[in-house]
Amino acid sequence: MLTSDDVRRVARLTRIALSDTELTVLQDQLSKVLGHFQSLQMIDTEGTEPTGHASEGRTVMRDDLSAPSLARSDVLKNAPESDEPMVRVRPVLGS
Repeated sequence: MLTSDDVRRVARLTRIALSDTELTVLQDQLSKVLGHFQSLQMIDTEGTEPTGHASEGRTVMRDDLSAPSLARSDVLKNAPESDEPMVRVRPVLGS
């Protein structure tokens, strides 16, 4: 079980301000997380090959093949706004 001082130290290191209520809730939650890790450490993994995935990884993506693109007129007729020969979009970055 983590102490409130442990949680205060972590909060200070991460520059997170916590009220007393938040500190109590976080203390309980972090203690539970660490408890789960402790239970995982008790599992016998002797002879188990380390791996990055739980199952054999294989790609499910198709080959990247070139294909003709849509005609510009077809693309522009489906665009909410256009300014020949481009699709008009709202600004993403403020000025």
